[in-house]
Amino acid sequence: MQERFVYLDNAAATRLDERVLEAMTPYFFDTFAVATSEFGYSLGIEAREALTEAREKLAGTLGASGEEFIFTSGSTESSNIALKGVALALVEKKGKHIIISTIEDFPVLYSAQTLEKQGFRVTRLEVDGDGFVNLDKLKAEINDGTILVSVQHANQEIGTIQDIERIGTICRDKGVLFHTDATHSFCRVEFDVKKVPADLVTVAAHTIHGPKGIGGLYIRQGTPLAKWMDGGFQEFNLRAGLENIPGAVGFARAVELVTPEETQRLQAIRDRIIDRTLAEIPRTTLNGHRRQRLPQNANVTFHFVEGESITLHLDMRGFAVSTGSACFSRSLEGSHVIYGIGGDHERAHGSIRFTPGRYNSIEDADAVVAALAEIVHELREISPLGKE
Repeated sequence: MQERFVYLDNAAATRLDERVLEAMTPYFFDTFAVATSEFGYSLGIEAREALTEAREKLAGTLGASGEEFIFTSGSTESSNIALKGVALALVEKKGKHIIISTIEDFPVLYSAQTLEKQGFRVTRLEVDGDGFVNLDKLKAEINDGTILVSVQHANQEIGTIQDIERIGTICRDKGVLFHTDATHSFCRVEFDVKKVPADLVTVAAHTIHGPKGIGGLYIRQGTPLAKWMDGGFQEFNLRAGLENIPGAVGFARAVELVTPEETQRLQAIRDRIIDRTLAEIPRTTLNGHRRQRLPQNANVTFHFVEGESITLHLDMRGFAVSTGSACFSRSLEGSHVIYGIGGDHERAHGSIRFTPGRYNSIEDADAVVAALAEIVHELREISPLGKE
């Protein structure tokens, strides 16, 4: 085993940056009060000012104003609010039809599934072999009763980046609201709501070395959205519950620490993993588009071996990655994303995702590929399918 554990599953969660923790700490111990209005006591006013400053920073990252951004507990809640809030707001006024893609992350997939049980009609757009939505098919599926289209900015497993500017334009021209889940692209891929006609955008801190349990939802001014969770009047009366002020401050600080130079470095690590793996390990397939993909995502299928076995062997050697194998899924089903791009059972179960982060290096990429070459060879030697 290596001296240092190499963590390459940053799409699942990132290590908190110490500078983020430093920014958050005063709001646990000093300015710990509930955020109050300007007519409250001073400790609460200070908390409110910190929350407002964090909100404006995060909204500004998207090219929005602070009044268009609410804090949530994470990307799951943000996408739930977007889909269910629009459904509640427009079900009586316009219709009960929603469109999503087949490879959305679970918050969108399952929110749509829940709405379907409540009588909404859900169209699931198929994608091509790289994971791209068919725009002509999208146009054809939108009708007078369509209230929302939800297509992710970038896929959580294979990293493919959708052309959301064109998708948003189609929706705008058709008079339909557009939501996009930007959890994995936020701060890594350019996104400006002045250019992209998105009405709702899901973001979160856990993918950019910020704290877990804090996320946000951009809501374009004038977007009809019903309050989904009952309680107090926080977050412009759209999301009830005490504000997570340390989390909000940490989220804003995490955004400040992401730089274009760091993103370029992650892309170099990604490319090293992809290039060396495909060149040095036979019978491998890259999942997702080669170029139009997240700078921090590589996803490869190693044919004739189980992703579960590769993951466990890498773990014993000091590497953390994730797999699309059913054995690592509570549903005991293979990756719906790999199936969605036309992959079969074998391709889904042999897929491995590598997502480098701030604390990884080119040396980590070389080390994991070297370990993979040995592991895959050994597993194929004992597999009846893996022999030449």
